[in-house]
Order: sequence, then structure tokens, then C-alpha cells
Amino acid sequence: MRDGMGSIVGIFSWGSRPIQQQTRENLMSGLASYPADDRHTWQSGSVFLGSCQRWITSESRLERQPYVDESNGLAIVADAILDNREELRRRLAIDAGKLAGIGDGELILEAYRKWGTSVYEYLLGDYAFVIWDEPKRMLFGARDPLGHRTLYYRNDRSLGQFAFCSSMTPLQRLPDANPGLNMDWLAEFLAFPNLSEFSDDNSSPFAGIGKLGPGRYFTLRNGIFTANAFGALLPNETLRLRSDSEYEEAFCDVFGAAVNARLRTFREVGASLSGGLDSGAVAGFAANSLRSEGKVLHTYSYVPPGDFQDWTHAGAMPDERPLIRQTIAHVGNIREEYLSVPGGDPYSDIDDTLALREEPYKFFENAFWVKSIYAQARQDGVGILLTGAQGNHTISWGSAPYYFSYLLKKFRWLKLYREFQQYSRQLRVKRSRLFRALIDQRQHEGERSFPAMIHPEFAQRSEVYGRREHADGLDSLSSLDERAARENHFASSAVRHAIGSSVSALSHRYGLWERDPTSDARVIRFCLALPMEQYVQNGFDRALVRRSLRHILPDSVRLNQRVRGVQGVDWVHRMRASWPVFLAEADAIRRDSAASELFNVEQIRLSLDRIGTEPRPELACDADARFLMQCVIAFRFVKKAIR
Repeated sequence: MRDGMGSIVGIFSWGSRPIQQQTRENLMSGLASYPADDRHTWQSGSVFLGSCQRWITSESRLERQPYVDESNGLAIVADAILDNREELRRRLAIDAGKLAGIGDGELILEAYRKWGTSVYEYLLGDYAFVIWDEPKRMLFGARDPLGHRTLYYRNDRSLGQFAFCSSMTPLQRLPDANPGLNMDWLAEFLAFPNLSEFSDDNSSPFAGIGKLGPGRYFTLRNGIFTANAFGALLPNETLRLRSDSEYEEAFCDVFGAAVNARLRTFREVGASLSGGLDSGAVAGFAANSLRSEGKVLHTYSYVPPGDFQDWTHAGAMPDERPLIRQTIAHVGNIREEYLSVPGGDPYSDIDDTLALREEPYKFFENAFWVKSIYAQARQDGVGILLTGAQGNHTISWGSAPYYFSYLLKKFRWLKLYREFQQYSRQLRVKRSRLFRALIDQRQHEGERSFPAMIHPEFAQRSEVYGRREHADGLDSLSSLDERAARENHFASSAVRHAIGSSVSALSHRYGLWERDPTSDARVIRFCLALPMEQYVQNGFDRALVRRSLRHILPDSVRLNQRVRGVQGVDWVHRMRASWPVFLAEADAIRRDSAASELFNVEQIRLSLDRIGTEPRPELACDADARFLMQCVIAFRFVKKAIR
């Protein structure tokens, strides 16, 4: 088996029960639908390892997986792309001429030989791997801190067997598996609008199946399973440099390295591109680097259907093509594709996305067209698909209203006056009008306007809110300011898993690897360490990234503060034909004997009354309409799980 992107499986039987052939076949058959360049298995006594691999990097075409080091009694299966191969080569004293012939899985095993179970401290990139250490009779595995690859497990102590897999479905096919729902997990999903409020990062939606959380490693020895956290993303201190230009240079160095590390593929490179700063920064850096390799960057942009009528306010832009085209013309070396996804909508997409993700989801507006981007990228021969999905929390974080409140709390009156005046001038809005708008915005922050999906009696039975109150290290988003909420975003294992598991599932289905430089661990730590003054400056919010991109993006995009892209505001428009069916299904939850005990049926009734029967396009931003859609998604999942 060749190393690269792929799914991994395995079983370790520490008891007296042998590993049955049917068990092995059930695990591997669960991966049969994934695109693969090779599939292979390995078994030695009580240990079975399997891999279904898609070659992405040049090195991946040379290495067999599972990779076995017979002389040291070690074997590994890895779903990994490492971003610090050269650093590892130096630390491991590997000859420079030999590195090109070593795959990432083999390199991880080399590192394990040197550092043992502390190997995770030296790895940078996207990975989930499991190592069998025969001399120690131990399984050891780890998942990267951002959770960009997944690892689920079933630890059956009654059978004396531990099984793991990149996805949950194969584990549900094991003998004596309990396919039922994990009601505690479901209670939290229904109770909390924000994923960062989940209290348990090891559970999954299914009873008996656990997940290895992002930034966790595990050992299994003598039948004892332990898991521990590593790879904290929050910096310990503020970064202090001497000048703005030094911050800009440091940003370009860190971000440029993150982008370049993600271009390692013998296939084509693609990128999602909107009209904003984040994806524009990624595309700009990538296109320039690829030019020197003689490769072009393929970009994919979602646009609303041709019959969509823009109902949004003047500062919103549902169709970002004008800004996208300006970015492409300025950057160059880009081959663009615009996708309107005719006939696509989030309602008809529910079953397929549930099958893909294996769990319910809350952000549904873009699920169907993200898959269309993947499908088109695969057709174009893309191996790496770049995004800037986490940019709002890293490179382009920093709202002016929050900075003004920060200055106010610090009693920095003169600085506040100057920045407010410059901000008003840049927006071309009178200060009195801007002041009223900002005050109104701050007054409404932190309000819990989105209703909970959980039935009050189910919430009481499950004690979901009580568990939440006693969970260590978790803060309600309603009590956090923007800076603390941002840190909570990266501290929350549940958030990182939700994002990473979606990326991993899409990658496995379409045979290409999504990589986001804005969520590189180095970029996160750098951006979170910046002083507040670097984020808002001279009348511009997100000031550092704007200054740093002066040679990358056109000023019309780089300095734009008046118009923001608003993808996904066309979802109700797309559901016009299915709107009556959607409303009927939402209402059916109230009459379903099982679901009516789980879901907040009274809130469903109120929300149905509020939105009426007509698919008004502006309902796309309505809390009641979104609540009903989320209920339908969760309802479908529950029905399928309890069949």
C-alpha cells in the first residue's frame, strides 16, 4: 500500500478471541467507496492493519502502507501529510538525498523510533496515525491539533478487542456492535447552538464508538486505553516587535511558509476563491509560488443562480464575481471556474451530507455547493484544494467596534477619538450615524436569539445543562467578548473536530486533500499573539493583513470595507419548489412518537407560525427558518439511526 491521503483501519485483540476474517472484511468493505490508488492489509497474530490510500505527494507513490519495520517490530498506518519534513530529516540525521524516497508514514515511524510516544511534539501537518509496537505489545496513535484527519475507535472490553477507523460506519459493522444513539451526545447537539459549548471531546453520536479528539494521542496496553491532550494552540505571551513593517514582514514569512507547505503534490492545485481577504491571500501567495514551478492555480467560486434577486442591504454582496475577477486579473496565473450549481439546494442535499459526515450538522447553507467544488476539482485533476476557511479567526480577525470598546475600557480616549474619526472617514459615514450604529451593535452582542432544539423534559432527563455548568475550562459564548470567543474557538475540541471531520470526510469521498493555511498551527499562534493595535489601525479593521497584502491583492479588494460577501443567502430561494415539503417535514417532528420526546416541539410550532407558508428570500437570515432546517436535519439523522 502506498502512503498518501487515505483511510486507515485496524484491530488489536488483547484477549483470547482471534480476529475473524469476516471482521477484517467488514472493516475494509466500509472503505470500498473511497477513491484509492491502492489498498492493502497486514496482519501479525493479534494485530490487523488496513489502508485505503490515494496518492497525493510524490513521496506517496513510493511507500507501502501499512509500513512495516520488521527488524524493530513496528508497523504503522497513517493518513498524513507532514509540513516539516526537512526539519525532521535534520533532527533524525537522515541523508538529504534519501528524503525524497521516504513517505510521511515511514518518516513518522522513524520519529517514533527516536522519540517514542512523545513523537507528536515534533510533527507539523495534518495527520491521524496508529503504530503497533510489538516489543511493548502496545498500540499508539495520534491526531493533529486541528483535527484535519479523523480517528474513531471501538474498545470492547468484553471481547478483548480494540478497533479503529478513519470513519464510524465500518465500526458499526463489527460483530456485537451496538448501532444505537449516544443520547448524551444527542442532548448536547440539540441543546447548544454553539459547538464550543460541548463538554465531552471523546464521544461520538453512536453508543460504543469514541473519537480521538483533535490534539490527542492514545496508548492501548494490557487492555488499558488512555488518551491525553497535546499541542495547545494559544500563545503564552503577546508578540512585541519594533515597528509595523516588522509585523508585516513576520506575517508574510509565517503565512507564506504555511501556504508553500500546502502545495506539495504531483497533481494539480486548486483553491476556493471568494471576493474577500482570506481566500484572496491564499490564492495570491499560492499562484505566485506555483508560477515558479510552471503550474497554474485552479480556483473555484460559488455564485447564486441566475434567477436570484438580491434582497440584501447595500453593504452585502451575494454575487462576488466583480471582486473575484479583480483579484484574478491582479494576481495572474489563475484558471477560474464559477459554479452556480443548477438545481442544488440544502434540503434535497440532507441525506447525502448525513451519509458523508455520519452525524448531524448545523451549518447547512453551503454544504451542497462545497461538494460541487470538490467534484469539479477532482474532475480537473486537483490533489490539493486550498481554502481560507479559518481566516476570520486568524489572519483577518479584528473588528473596529471591538477595538473601540477595548480602547474605551483602557481609558485611551485620545487614541479612541483618532481611530474613530479615521474609521468614519474611510467608511464615508458621518460620525454621529456611525456611533449610533456601533452602540446598537454592541448592545445586541451576546444575546441568545437562537432557540434550543432540545425538548425541555429531555434536557432535564439528560441533565445536559447541569453537565455543561460543571465542565472544566468551558465558557458560554454569551459571556465572552470577541477576543475571548476567538480563543475559545481554537481551545474547543468540539469546534476543531466539527471543522476537521467535515474536511476529512470530503477529502476521503472525492480523493483530494483540503488544506487551509489560515488554520496552520504556526499561523494561529502568530495571529493570536499579536497586540490589538495591529488589527485596527488608521481607520481600517483587519489592518495587518491589509497592509501585508499590498503587493498581493488589488487595492479595490485589499482596502474594501464597504461591501462584504454574503454566501448562502440564496438557500430559501433555492428551496422554493420544496418549501411546502420542508414545512410539512418540520411539522411532522411534532407528531412523531419518538422525536416529539427529543425535540422542542413547542418551539417548532412557534417557528412555523412565525415564518408563514411562503418561501420569502429574506428568511435565509431568519433564526426561526434556520432553526427549523436544523431540526429537520437532526430529525433525519435520528430516524435513520434508530431504524
